[in-house]
Amino acid sequence: MTTLNIQTIRKQFPILDRVIHDYPLVYLDNAATTQKPYSVLGTLDHYYQHYNANIHRGIHTLAEEATAAYELARDKTQRFINAPKREEIIFVRNTTEAINLIAYTWAEQNIGEGDEILISELEHHSNIIPWQLVAKRKNALLKYIPITEDGDINYEAYEKLLSSKTKLVAITQASNVLGTIVDIPKISKLAHEKNALVLVDAAQSIPHRKVDVQQLRCDFLAFSGHKMYGPMGIGVLWARAELLEAMPPFLGGGEMIREVSWQSAKWNELPYKFEAGTPYVSGSIGLGAAIDFIESIGIDEIQKYEQELTSYALTTFEKFPDLTVYGPQERGAVIAFTHKEIHPHDLSALLDSEGGVATRSGHHCAMPLASKLGIHATCRISFGIYNTKDEIDIFFEALGKAEEAMQCKNCTIKNLPCCKLKKKHEITISN
Repeated sequence: MTTLNIQTIRKQFPILDRVIHDYPLVYLDNAATTQKPYSVLGTLDHYYQHYNANIHRGIHTLAEEATAAYELARDKTQRFINAPKREEIIFVRNTTEAINLIAYTWAEQNIGEGDEILISELEHHSNIIPWQLVAKRKNALLKYIPITEDGDINYEAYEKLLSSKTKLVAITQASNVLGTIVDIPKISKLAHEKNALVLVDAAQSIPHRKVDVQQLRCDFLAFSGHKMYGPMGIGVLWARAELLEAMPPFLGGGEMIREVSWQSAKWNELPYKFEAGTPYVSGSIGLGAAIDFIESIGIDEIQKYEQELTSYALTTFEKFPDLTVYGPQERGAVIAFTHKEIHPHDLSALLDSEGGVATRSGHHCAMPLASKLGIHATCRISFGIYNTKDEIDIFFEALGKAEEAMQCKNCTIKNLPCCKLKKKHEITISN
């Protein structure tokens, strides 16, 4: 049982005071993006009101203050993921851009015809499409690590797929659909035995559990700020310094150069070689504030509390026989499910209008995984540090209303107002 004062934490998030369709907001869409505490919002506001300036090359006070705050955010990020060197922290827009940076730099130099790239069946599109494109450009082979029936990585099959042709293993640490937690140290150990490198998509793990790049033994790691209580539009790529040194620039322009002539240029030192143009200064500073927020609570405490929420929700799901939950029992703070009769999109709409509950429905940018599961879409709830068991109860109450509405004949006729619901809905009956 957690010792955290969740009500005190909730008071730090102004958006939680919103009322949706006459109900207090119940925000269960944290895997898509988290809400922002006052400390992050205030940091962004303070930057723009008091020291908004471009960084690094200015010698006036505002520029020096902005530069110091920007670089402090890099130091905080280095500490947060236990990176060996601060220059290994590259600020990008998001996880997707970080992965593409590797695909268009390191992969261009190191992937050749006949080489193999391994990814898993759990992956988000942002860790599939870049490697499909690399494989096509380089005449390489993209192979998929299968998952087990309960949604875990098939480690035995993974070991068999590894070979001397394997150059890269790109894999999520936590599935955004099934909640599966991947054993990255094991993945890294086996890959390195074949001289392959490992890229970890940590977008779904970074706000929920300790992410230590030295303990994971990976070579690249990517994550997004907006999934860890920070601003949208800021993300991080971490890579070992010797790899970054050998890689060509991703983008050309200002800041990433040391010297430019009419016909050639010399690149700047790390990390600036990969931060061309004016960066998202306020976003980086806001990311630093988000790290401060997480550390003020303690990442281990966050993980422990969210596990309590997830276990409570999974137990309650068992009381609803028409629901199918996907993924392993031991998981992160994500639960994807389907209803025997109610389409996921309709279910999300009903939960919103009949309980103020924010969920997500669809394939969750993991269409190959949905195909593997034999479904087109799921409804998904996902937790953050401000969620409560009372909110989970409200979710299930709204779910019960949706089920009751489906038993009403009028509700099964498209465009007819439901006699049991407050609003008119277009209901789609699943086959």
